[in-house]
This record gives sequence, structure tokens and C-alpha cells, in this order.
Amino acid sequence: MTEGAALDRVRGLAFWRGPVDPQPLGGGITNANFVVEDAGRKYVVRLGDDIPLHNVMRFNELAASKAAEEAGVSPAVRHAEPGLIVIDHIDGRTFGEADVRAELPRVAALIRTAHREVTRRIHGPALGFWTFHILRSYLQALRDGGCRLTADLPAYAALAERLETALGPTEIVYGHNDLLPGNFLDDGARLWLIDWDYGGFNTPLFDLGNLASNNGFDAGQRDALLEIYYGRAPDDALRLRLQAMEAASLLREALWSLVSEIHSRIDFDYRAYTAENLARLARAVARFDEMAG
Repeated sequence: MTEGAALDRVRGLAFWRGPVDPQPLGGGITNANFVVEDAGRKYVVRLGDDIPLHNVMRFNELAASKAAEEAGVSPAVRHAEPGLIVIDHIDGRTFGEADVRAELPRVAALIRTAHREVTRRIHGPALGFWTFHILRSYLQALRDGGCRLTADLPAYAALAERLETALGPTEIVYGHNDLLPGNFLDDGARLWLIDWDYGGFNTPLFDLGNLASNNGFDAGQRDALLEIYYGRAPDDALRLRLQAMEAASLLREALWSLVSEIHSRIDFDYRAYTAENLARLARAVARFDEMAG
């Protein structure tokens, strides 16, 4: 959908009480986002098609958004149509990596609450986001699509198997699965967690590893995250499982980018993003190997 068509659709929503002037909101790669003021209130409108290749299905995003609202961790959903959600606009500060690290106790407590309460409140059909299924699906898509790094795919597949073995048996929660710093908002009184495109049932350690990898955590911050989340000091076994999922998160991000190099029509430097994530993955795997002995 072109930006003009998206604007026309947003302007034409029957939800509005009067004429509106949608303003583009940057930052979305899987959505077109707009801020709209109507009758003295501000909203965010999110438009996006299903992206089965990336496990993004809009019925699932809507269900997750409603459950997250009920759980008190995300803004209220005010209106929904196929491929479109209207939510309350949060007047607050969008986090960067340094903010996540500085506010780690609050961030970790929010994730723990989201895992417990969204899992209890989501109803009806809902997707899984089992990390290793996602990785296997991406690897197959890259084989089928003629990936420029085809020669490296067997090594990535072997790494995924090693990491899944290291994770071992796990509890399952409804996770967010995309804990970029920009998905945390601080309104001055509380934190909010937004953008449930990739929501799905998964191990909680994926969200924790994803948070660590996306926000530059050091060893002390990883330990603090685990202690806040689990309510106890981590042992070496738990540290290793977190490191495995941090590496799995980076492998998933790198493969996501490789798939996007082939299939995405969005104007974004995926090749550079792939290189960045493969470099970070190499460092995470080196830490994992050292910890595993």
C-alpha cells in the first residue's frame, strides 16, 4: 500500500468524530504507523498486511494487543479492522538502549508481568513463536530463495541445533519476541510495552535473551535481569541457557534480514543489517562456547 493510499484509509475510518490529519510515525518496518488527533485525544493507527514468511499475522497481533491491554502493560485498543488497529497514543519518552540498561529493574518487572498476565488473558486462536521452528523456516526459505550466503546455511542450521539442545526443557509463555528499546515507552509514571507483531507462545528466555542482545547487556546486567525475573540469583546452568537464547535471538535477526534481502520491498539497507547481526552473533556464540566449556 502506498503512503497516499494508507493516508486515505486512515482519514476515512468511521471511528473518527470529525475530519482528521494523520501524521506519519517513523520506525515501523512491518507496519505503516500514523498519529491522529481527534476530538482532543491522540491515537496511533497501525496498518499492516499479513507476513506469513515472518510469522506476522494480524489477527494474532490484534489478539495479543487486546490481551496486553487487559494485562495493563500496553495501550488500549480503540478500534480494529482487517489489517488496521487504532490504539491510544502514549505521551512519553521512547527508550534507547542506554535507557533500557539504566531502567533494568523496571523493564525486567514489566516483562515478567507481561509474560504472566498476557499469557492468562489471550483467548482464541493465537500463534506460537517457537524460536527454533522460526529458524528452521527461515533456513528453508533461504535455501529455496537462492540466498547469497547459501554456503553458510548448514553451519547456521547446526548452530540452531546446538542452541536448542542447550536450552533444554522450558516453560512456555506468551512472549513479545521483539524487545527492541523503541518498544518501551515511559510516560513519567509507568512503562508501557508496545508493538505485538511478533507475539506468540515461546520460552521466556527468548525475550530475556532478545532484550540482552538488543540492548548491549554486559555479564552483570544479564545476571541482574535473571535475578529480577526469576527471583533468585542465577546459577551457571541458567546463565548458559540465557546465553544460548541470546545467540538464538541474534541468529534469528540475521536470518530475518537475509530473508528480507530477498523478499522485502521496503527501502532499508538489509545487507548492512545482516552484516551487523552476524558480527554480533559471532561474539555471542564465542561467549556461549566459553561458558559451555
